[in-house]
Order: sequence, then structure tokens, then C-alpha cells
Amino acid sequence: MDSPDLLRVVRLTPPGRGAVASILVEGPGAAEAVQALVRTKSGRPPADFSDDRLVLGHFNRENGEEIVVRQHSPRAVELHCHGGYAAVAMIEETLRQRGCRVIDWRQWVSESQSDSISAAALAALAEAPTERTAGVLLDQYHGALRRAFDATEQDIEEKNFGSARSRVESLSAYIPLGLHLTKPWRVVVAGPPNAGKSSLINAMVGFQRSIVYHAPGTTRDAVTVTTAMDGWPVELCDTAGLCAEAEGIEKAGVDLARRLISGADLTVLVFDLTSDSSASARALADSLPNALIVHNKVDLQYVKTNRPEGFFTSALSGSGIDVLIKNIADRLVPFPPPPGAAVPFTSEQIERIKSLAKVLEKIL
Repeated sequence: MDSPDLLRVVRLTPPGRGAVASILVEGPGAAEAVQALVRTKSGRPPADFSDDRLVLGHFNRENGEEIVVRQHSPRAVELHCHGGYAAVAMIEETLRQRGCRVIDWRQWVSESQSDSISAAALAALAEAPTERTAGVLLDQYHGALRRAFDATEQDIEEKNFGSARSRVESLSAYIPLGLHLTKPWRVVVAGPPNAGKSSLINAMVGFQRSIVYHAPGTTRDAVTVTTAMDGWPVELCDTAGLCAEAEGIEKAGVDLARRLISGADLTVLVFDLTSDSSASARALADSLPNALIVHNKVDLQYVKTNRPEGFFTSALSGSGIDVLIKNIADRLVPFPPPPGAAVPFTSEQIERIKSLAKVLEKIL
């Protein structure tokens, strides 16, 4: 049997008191290592059973932790036990004392994949918040990004610089998307007090998440909720009403709102149609030229004044909400990648794209 320090022990599932934990023992001599520690109910060694059969037993002693063993091959055996922290830690420590190497599942993925991009995509898939982002990552796992890098470098080697530049530009265009395949875009909903920001967020997510009360200054702290828009993960952030005359704790809320706006991927600026404040609304809109403008409470009577151009909605009736959601998604992802497109999604990949761009700049 090969040296036991080549054996890897990997926790495949997160621990939880009411769950079942799965631990993989993998490497040369995995079956022998498990056989020495598991006492089956029948008394027969686990290796006597056919591969992939579930075998009930106890770990490390006759009345030890109950465990289910599944041997895939002599080099790969799964142990399924109570998901609590103590049971999992005991099994890992016992295997560690016998010379096995306990590693994190991300490290296991990295070591198990021959291609670093596929390994990174497989690890990222576990954190993909929506089916659509998982689909993009799955394309990278199957080699879309690897092929794009290889083709770009081959173009440079063969002096097809125009083609190489086109590939780099395409990869660069998807960088903002790639950075949000596992982390949602932050969309800050801002505007004057009592414009209906909280109600609008509740309408967009389909349930009451934000505090709604018909008095200015109700929202003083940022309240966030994560949802999906056109399949893309989005964190909506409700903020205090932007008011120049705010003082004390309300001013602190306004200051926080402005800080959040400065770091947002998109700001949705909400105005109250029933408030005849077109001049101040235009001034606020002019101060945030990249914001998406929304005029709320279209279901109520309002004065048609010279307001900034934007979308008309009613948080109460739902009018215009679908159109607003679609436009938020379009602003965040203006050019969704087609199936099979190469999309960079890690800082290392982005740096590689920048390096290729610099090489082309020097040549061209």
C-alpha cells in the first residue's frame, strides 16, 4: 500500500445539527484505511461488499458513531454520518492521526482538476446564487474561457493581432458581469423622504422587507434584500430620504445613503408624483446623472410638471414594476452573454486579460 499521507479527507457537505455529513476518503489505500476503522453491522469488512453499496456500521469501535459507508472504488470511499460538528470533527481527527491529510473542499477541487479555470469555476458554482449565473459558470467549467485564452495567445503567436484584440475586447466587456456571478449587484434605492422607496422595494421583491410608514424620516438605516432580476442576483438597498435640511440622527441616515450611492453599481432615484417639487427633483437628478429615475405613485392624482425623464410606477397597484425590473436588469447587464461565451470571473483571470491587452498595445 502507498504511503497514507497521500490519502485526502474532504468534507463534502456543510455541518449541521439536523443534517447528514458526507466525508470523502480518497487516494491510494482509501479502502484499507476505512476498513481498519469501520465495524459493519454484519461483521464483514466494507471491502467485501460490492462498489457503491450502502453499508451500515460504527466508526472506530463497536459502539462508536453510527456511519454509512459507500465504497466507489479502492481509492475512493464516502463516509456518511450525523452532521453535527462533534461527529464530523472526531472522524476527521481520527483519520488525521492515522496520517491522512484533511483538506478543504475548495482545495480538493483545485487538486482534482487538471485545469485551473475549470477548478475555479467548479468552486464558484457552489456559490452561484441563481440558475442563470450557474449556467455561465458551467460554460467556463466546460472550457469556454480556457479556449478563449488559448485562441488569443495563438493569435498573438501567429501575428493575427486584429483577431487577438477582438478577443481581448470581448473578454474585457464581460468583466463586470463575471465579478457578479457569485456576488449580487448592489442597487441603491434613494430619493426624497416619503417618495415610496420602501414600498417600491417591497413591490419589486414581492413581499414586505422594508419598513413602510407614511412619515418622513422613517428609514434611517440601510435595509437590504437580495432578489433576482432577469436571472441576475441583485441586492436592493433601501436608504434614508435625501433631505438637505436633515439634522441629528436623520442627517446620519442621509450621510449613510450618500456613501452607499457612491459605491453602488446602480442608483434608482425615486420621486413622489404627488409632490410638486419638480425643481428640486431635477436638481437631485442632475447631481446623479447615471441614476435610473422613477416617478412613483402614478395611481394617485398628480400635477404634470416639468419632471426629469424616467419611469412611472405605482408600488401600491404594481403598475410599471415589471418594466422597472427589466430596465434595472438591462442597466446592470446591457449585453448578456450568449450560451457558451467566455466570461472571466476571478481577479487572476482579469489580470491575465489586462496583461494580454498590454502586449497588444505595445505591438499595435
